[in-house]
Amino acid sequence: MQTHFDFNGQSVLVTGASSGIGRAIAVMLRVAGARVVAAGRNVAALDALASETGCEPLLLDVSDPVRIAEAFENLDAFDGLVNCSGTTALDKAIDFTAADFDQVMAVNARGAALVAQQVARAMIAAGKRGSIVNVSSQAGLVGLEEHLAYCASKSALDSITRVMCLELGPFGIRVNSVNPTVTLTPMAVKAWSEPAKREPALKAIPLGRFVEPDEVATPVLFLLSNAAAMISGIVLPVDGGFIAR
Repeated sequence: MQTHFDFNGQSVLVTGASSGIGRAIAVMLRVAGARVVAAGRNVAALDALASETGCEPLLLDVSDPVRIAEAFENLDAFDGLVNCSGTTALDKAIDFTAADFDQVMAVNARGAALVAQQVARAMIAAGKRGSIVNVSSQAGLVGLEEHLAYCASKSALDSITRVMCLELGPFGIRVNSVNPTVTLTPMAVKAWSEPAKREPALKAIPLGRFVEPDEVATPVLFLLSNAAAMISGIVLPVDGGFIAR
């Protein structure tokens, strides 16, 4: 089944757009007619995306509050935002470092909150009834071994979603999260290539497979669209049934 969205006349900022899920979302939005500002740290990847799709590249490190503030000095109000920038650090609870923990939180939680803050301020000033989607993770809903900082950051992001839903709703701005399981980006394909690691993870997913980037992008576009006009504050697992166990 083909799902069609129409975002003609709308502008959307996508962070983390240089690769993986963020790239898939940016591409799908462009196909649907949106003007897309694609933000990330990889200049070459952003330039390639711009050349291939017409996305407007924006060099942005969301872990740096100063850079976020500077970037928005020259940006108009958007109709939508997808917070997809992310990082991780894999350590056991007895081994993680303060530096790794702070960096993961700075990107996955604080950075997303600061970008959403800037976008929301501009939406309110322009009188736009917009939509914000935070790309979270199943790690925000369950505990995963060796993912202490990552789980904490994604749980924080889901809380940010709920608070912003409450505070921005009166302005007509919707805020939601999507929470995918392992997503088969090139990095994940490599990371989960060993059968000893992959097979137990697959057995925990009732549908028996990991998710493709486009299968995350489609629910994101739904939440951005008018089809989700009365949906706000949700945390939407895209996990093949993983958290049903």
